[in-house]
Amino acid sequence: MSMATEKYIIVVAGGRGTRMGGDVPKQFLPLAGKTVLMHTLDRMACAEPEAKLILALPHDQQDEWKRLCQEYKYTRCHTVVDGGETRFHTVTNALALVPEGALVAIHDGVRPLVSVDVVRIAFMTAMSQGAAIPVLPVVESLRRVEGDTSCAVERSAYRAVQTPQVFDSTRLKAAYSVTYRAEFTDDASVYEAAGYRVTLIDGNRENIKITIPQDIALAEIIL
Repeated sequence: MSMATEKYIIVVAGGRGTRMGGDVPKQFLPLAGKTVLMHTLDRMACAEPEAKLILALPHDQQDEWKRLCQEYKYTRCHTVVDGGETRFHTVTNALALVPEGALVAIHDGVRPLVSVDVVRIAFMTAMSQGAAIPVLPVVESLRRVEGDTSCAVERSAYRAVQTPQVFDSTRLKAAYSVTYRAEFTDDASVYEAAGYRVTLIDGNRENIKITIPQDIALAEIIL
């Protein structure tokens, strides 16, 4: 790939926020003067200013997003596409706006604390290797559960996966042309199912996925 390769960032924000216990989707929750999602978009744009931002949102949340952008006077340029039934379908919809021969990152809308360096290294690695995903060593002990029994497993053999996951768009679009399968848990799993390899890079510990109320409090402290 040439250094002039176009870059795209797809921010996936399909959450309903049920684990937060409220009616407000977690990506719309207030965090340090903006919504979670605004922080996420800003962090990605700060890391890759030339990249085109695509926001995938459920259709029934788009009016509320427009209202929030007006309320917070949020003017960052981005294109909104409809979310789908699953993350797989959501990414498929967004990839329709991405040409072949580009680099494309897929990032969770509720990960506003990703490090700028991680985003940049992911793009650079994908440019040379075809795909890059940030991971962290597992610090807790792990057990494998089967029915009523469990056994300890070697945690050094495992990594926790984060986003953004960055790919050669030609390969990713080809990978996403298949029928959805339940084992597609993230974009890397779709990419690998098509026979491609991903390169692991170091993630950042602060890059938490905001899921429960305590996560908002923690994100406030980190910011």
